Amino acid sequence: MPVTTWRIAGALAGAVTAALALLPVAATAQPRNELVVGMQLEPPHLDPTGSAAAAIDEIVYANLFEPLVRVDQSGAVVPGLAERWSVSPDGLTYRFELRRGAKFHDGTALDSGDVKFTLDRARAADSTNAQKAYFTPIANVETPDPHTAVVTLSRPDGLFLFHMGMGDSVIVAPESAATNKQKPVGTGPFKLDRWAAGDRVVLVRNPDYDGPKPALERVTFRFINDPAVQVASLLSGDVDTIPQFGVYEQLGQFRSDPRFTVMEGTGEGEAILATNNARKPFDDVRVRRAMAHAIDRKTLIEGAMFGTAKPIGTHFAPHHPAYVDLTGLYPYDVAKAKALLAEAGHPNGFEATLRLPPPIYARRSGELVAAMLAEAGIRLKIENVEWAQWLEKVYRGKDYDLTIVAHTEPLDIGIYGRDNYYFNYDSPRFKAIDQQLETVQEEGKRNELYAQQERIIAEDAVNGFLFVIPQITVQKAGVQGMWKNRPLQSTDVTGVSWK
Repeated sequence: MPVTTWRIAGALAGAVTAALALLPVAATAQPRNELVVGMQLEPPHLDPTGSAAAAIDEIVYANLFEPLVRVDQSGAVVPGLAERWSVSPDGLTYRFELRRGAKFHDGTALDSGDVKFTLDRARAADSTNAQKAYFTPIANVETPDPHTAVVTLSRPDGLFLFHMGMGDSVIVAPESAATNKQKPVGTGPFKLDRWAAGDRVVLVRNPDYDGPKPALERVTFRFINDPAVQVASLLSGDVDTIPQFGVYEQLGQFRSDPRFTVMEGTGEGEAILATNNARKPFDDVRVRRAMAHAIDRKTLIEGAMFGTAKPIGTHFAPHHPAYVDLTGLYPYDVAKAKALLAEAGHPNGFEATLRLPPPIYARRSGELVAAMLAEAGIRLKIENVEWAQWLEKVYRGKDYDLTIVAHTEPLDIGIYGRDNYYFNYDSPRFKAIDQQLETVQEEGKRNELYAQQERIIAEDAVNGFLFVIPQITVQKAGVQGMWKNRPLQSTDVTGVSWK
């Protein structure tokens, strides 16, 4: 085990002991109709159509808000607010038949007008939807009757149904859309009870839900930023489950304790050293390739992730059939990194800033990446920022040199073709393939095109491609029904119960 790993583990062990000292010796077990979920990040608000923050979907997707179709834990598209749908032979017209008993939490009935409002709002010129690109193929939305919505596309889109199952596509009502950030009104089986800022969000079962009723009456999402307190909260019984458990050095303890179960599945979280490609000296591909050669993924994964993550060499999840293993493109080679920097006019290296958001993987990886790049002459100043600051400065403002973050949207390689995205990357070759993907629906051909895109962004070293975050859930032994795999950003508790 690397020295850094020992230091992290030792520090955390002491912190856990201290945290446990502050908690009750014997916590009262939760009622069997309630669940307490531990989360590291608090969402900036609760409207999934108005922000890129994954923490929003992790609370509200499927629980509070519903899209036309849903994506289940296997990644399959299944009925949501639409009971059934049909697609025209040319792939341009989608006819959705809505559930007739669906109601919003304020008691108003859902109808096709709400679908039209939602889709038109998402694709409008002034849309703030983080995934506005999902809706650009829509040419028109018609409402022939209250229970039927007909969506016509301007071009075939092989991912249209899948995108309609994302959190960005949940159906909202015109009467409440403007206030959903603080007072969310959806159609889901749970509704908001209260949000205690900085502490928790509490959902309660919706007695008027038209579908199967959840077994749970109350679900509390507690925000626990400190990894030591996360561990202590599980051990003390204050928290029932942490579905994105990141304190990997403590997994052995939980696996050997019969009071807990540990599930390890697949997820979509590609952790990257995101790079501002428009800012000097990172606008030079030689500098970006030098950084790629300077990062030892094996040591990084051992030190920051305790060996639990899988390395990646491009922006694609390894479990996807289109994945291409490009981890060998830039082998760890400090001498090569220094030579590339000298060739780019930086024989003595340079200084830059690494802005890190709060997640454990980001902070730990940041320290190790900074040490590795320093060996090649790139001296990084680490700046830890809160999540709201990261979203404002880095994601929206593009005011950064480097950052480390996991992109958890499924099949999101298309972000590299977006104008004005925070990477500031512009590749005509990549965009040309994007245009082909717009018209290709056959899976094999699409996978070939994805593979080409994977190679382009890897060759351009757009970002430092690090690893895929494992989907690990630690929970009390009596909890059942939590998702093992995580094909999208959701902590779906609609099927969770106690043994």
